[in-house]
Amino acid sequence: MSLADQASLLLIPSGYKSQKVYSIFPTDGDGDFDFSRSGSATRIAKNGLITTVDSNIPRLEYPMIDGVQKGCPSLILEGARTNLITNSEDLSSGFFNENTSELLNVIISPDGTLNADKLVENNTNGRHELYSGTISFSGTTSISFFAKAEERRYISVFFGGNPGNGGATFDVEDGVVSLTSGGTDASIVNYGNGWYRCSLTSTVAATNRIYYCLRTDASAVSVQVYQGDGTSGMYLWGFQTEVGQSYPTSYIKTNGNIVTRNAETCNGAGDSTIFNDSEGVLMAEISALADDLTFRVFGLSNGSTSNRIVFYYSSTSNNIQLLITAGGVVQSQLSIIANIKTFKKIAIKYKLNDVTLWVNGFELKTDTSATMPSGLNELAFDAGNGADKFYGKTKQLQYYNSALTDSELEQLTSWTSFTDMAEGQLYTIE
Repeated sequence: MSLADQASLLLIPSGYKSQKVYSIFPTDGDGDFDFSRSGSATRIAKNGLITTVDSNIPRLEYPMIDGVQKGCPSLILEGARTNLITNSEDLSSGFFNENTSELLNVIISPDGTLNADKLVENNTNGRHELYSGTISFSGTTSISFFAKAEERRYISVFFGGNPGNGGATFDVEDGVVSLTSGGTDASIVNYGNGWYRCSLTSTVAATNRIYYCLRTDASAVSVQVYQGDGTSGMYLWGFQTEVGQSYPTSYIKTNGNIVTRNAETCNGAGDSTIFNDSEGVLMAEISALADDLTFRVFGLSNGSTSNRIVFYYSSTSNNIQLLITAGGVVQSQLSIIANIKTFKKIAIKYKLNDVTLWVNGFELKTDTSATMPSGLNELAFDAGNGADKFYGKTKQLQYYNSALTDSELEQLTSWTSFTDMAEGQLYTIE
């Protein structure tokens, strides 16, 4: 019998229906999670394509490594976000041109259908660009879009008429961010079949437009004046602008209107017969969506913050914390600094005056003076009282109703092979 077979509650995201995420153990359904999200949302499916799921359907998202779907899915949970681009898949509606035109629906997009457009330069000696309608920016804004190289491989994107407001230049052939300006944080992700999702985040406080400018080189973040040939261009699709947000989230499709993807909740797993107040082990393989300095909590509780055993990301950069509270009093608080955007296997062993924190096969922190909470009856992706919801990705959860040995905890939190570790953390193996 494997160690996982001894778990009292085991979640490996695979089974679901409307408003439910199924746990493997216990088999009677007492360990299943209640899930909710009003409205549809997108995910990366097993075939590597972006697909849409209906209201209250959990999203099991498959990882993309170098543009190829590899490995098992994770449960993705996100907060509410709004896409202010009203026609995310149509360059001819809601956008304006300068020395460019569009060829509509000429290539297969990342959702697997013939609905991606080509932005084509004219034969003018000038700037060749596409720009949005006016948008009221406030604070930090995240922009994302999908691009595929054809005759042109470089594109500069920035806020307003001044690249110093924040912008980036992307090479969508080699898949790199060439340059950034104005304190912009930019990234590019390979979605396969030549498509890349380009993202940039910057602080902007003005009403202005977003400019998407074709280039013949990657020497700057700006519009470039050059002699167009009348036929060259680049494929574009899936435009998204999230105002007041410090990182881009999963694709939100629009078709004539602004669209909001509503927040997701996932809680209510287990009961007092599954969880042991006196001792046990909670293990999770998780990653954050971003290092955005917000509190994102999940763990065991009695439905309040008075008695709980939880992990959380904090307001300190790349900080992972363990917190045990009994009777409203903090009993143990352990923390580590690590990259929270890569998957970690984290486990907490709890027992009277015997608390240990394990990460990726190593015991990193201990506490020999801690009283245990009482009334534990729920495992939830929140702080115990519904606040500070955990937004991130989860590959597995395991709960044991008795303390494990050090060798078992090492086994529980270790990777089974180098390949397993690399693919689990979305690394490239060369």
